[in-house]
Amino acid sequence: MDYMNIEGLNIKLEKVEYVDEEKRKKRLMAYMFKAVREQTKMNRKEFAEWLGIPYRTMQDWELGKSQVPEYVLRLVAYKVQAEKEKGRL
Repeated sequence: MDYMNIEGLNIKLEKVEYVDEEKRKKRLMAYMFKAVREQTKMNRKEFAEWLGIPYRTMQDWELGKSQVPEYVLRLVAYKVQAEKEKGRL
């Protein structure tokens, strides 16, 4: 099983059937965003409130309906990692 490190968080990657590059990237970003959230043990509503973003936006990112910007994913992963290091998560 492959892993990807994003801002200090190790995310286990699952194999996905081959799709075009744009769809693959959207799926990967959705998967990674959800994996970052799952490391907090928060549900979608709690995570959206904690980040201060609309629930629907976060839900669309996780479901791959819209693509989370890479800089947002990195910032969120950084925040999660920082809070874990401080013992707050």
